[in-house]
Order: sequence, then C-alpha cells, then structure tokens
Amino acid sequence: MIRASGILVFAGGKRLLDQVDISVRPGRVMALIGPNGAGKSTLISVLSGERRPDRGEVFLDDTLLARTAPPALARRRAVLLQHSALDFAFTAEEVIELGRLPFAGTPAQFFDTEAIGEAARLVGVLPLLARSYQTLSGGEKQRVQYARVIAQIWRPKDRDEGGERYLILDEPTSALDLRHQRLVLDVARRLADEGVGVLAAIHDLNLASAYADDVTLLRDGRLLACGDTESTLTASRLGACFDVEVEIFTRANGQRAILV
Repeated sequence: MIRASGILVFAGGKRLLDQVDISVRPGRVMALIGPNGAGKSTLISVLSGERRPDRGEVFLDDTLLARTAPPALARRRAVLLQHSALDFAFTAEEVIELGRLPFAGTPAQFFDTEAIGEAARLVGVLPLLARSYQTLSGGEKQRVQYARVIAQIWRPKDRDEGGERYLILDEPTSALDLRHQRLVLDVARRLADEGVGVLAAIHDLNLASAYADDVTLLRDGRLLACGDTESTLTASRLGACFDVEVEIFTRANGQRAILV
C-alpha cells in the first residue's frame, strides 16, 4: 500500500496541500477528483515520490518512500503525467521501451519484448509501433505513453515477486475521444483486478463513478471526503467540491448518472 499521512506542501506562500491523508491500495481503483487548482497534480507528485512534502510522510508498505531506492521504486510504481514531452526521433515502440529501463541488468530484462507487446496490445497501439512518435496525434501519443507506464509495471502472470505494483495516472483521458477514454479505464480496471493499485485523477464524474472503487475529493488543497465511490460521490459533496448544483440519477441498467 502507498500511504500518505499529514501531507503539507507550500509554494509561494500558499498551501498547495493541507493535512491530506490518503491510501492507494492494491487491487483497487481510486479516482482523485477536484476542481482546477485543487492540488491533484501536487498530490500525485508527492505520492509518486517525485516531490517531497514540506510536512507529513509517505510510505510504500512499511518503508518511507523517500528511503526507497529509485530503481526499486521505479520497478513497483509507474506514473503517467498530463504532459510527456519528448523531442527525440523515437518510434512509438522505442517510447514504450523506455518503461523497461528500471529492469536493465536484472532477470526481468528478458521479458522486455513480451512486456512491450502486451502493453501495446492492451491500449490498442500495435499498429503504431513503427511510426515516428513525433508524427502521432495528441491522443495517439497519450496512448503510447500509457503503454509505456504499463510496460514498466508489467510482469509475467506466473511471476509474482517484487512486491505490489502501483499505477498513478494524472488525467489519463484528457486528450482522448469517448471510445479511447473507456479503453484507458477498462485497462486500469483490468490491472486493478490483477492486483495493481491504481490512482487516477479524473475530471469526468460519470467515468469515475463507473470505474472507481474509491474516491478522494480535493478542494483548495484540503481533503473534503475519501471513501467508497457510492457513498463519496453524492450530490451534496460534489456540489460543495465544485460550487455547482449536482443531480444524480440511476439508469435502467443500475449505473448512476451524474448531471451538473
């Protein structure tokens, strides 16, 4: 489990995060929800180990995240940021292969080809592998980057060593059409069902409701609510989070529809 306790982050005299507690659990999808400027990307940077909080602690299992060696951490958690700039003339396959760098010189390196192929298949980019990354559309680039982070935490099904794995996604559906938004979250759901802990910042409340086991609501750097999806995504809590009127209906198939 990745567990953060009492997280405070300051920048420019402002509290970006204020006493935030959160846990990302193996086998579950947690949606991170809040308005722009709520602190979602800052929290993701703290939970992934990219940024140290000014106060508070983050643990990977029972070890402080800051004391985990970077190669060991990279083999257990992968992070997809909102924007992944790449100026080199790589093919899409070579971009995905970057996700396997933490395994160089280890026995897991022998599975690189299988990991790259399976990650590309999962997100539907096999036809793009030979293409120059620079020639891809924005949505295609985002899916290639998604394949990269999946390849980073991929393991053969008969090998379970190395500890629990985590996938941290910062707005993974932002540049995608409706079909590929569903595909991205279908894959996240499948990985969670295989034991991966998934944290995803999501703007679309209906996608969060459909795919997440748990939800964390942030506003102005503070935790408004955290818990299972049904009890956390209520009209009153969402209204308080976004300062809008929210209505929630139940469709004929039993799924909820959130209207703003």
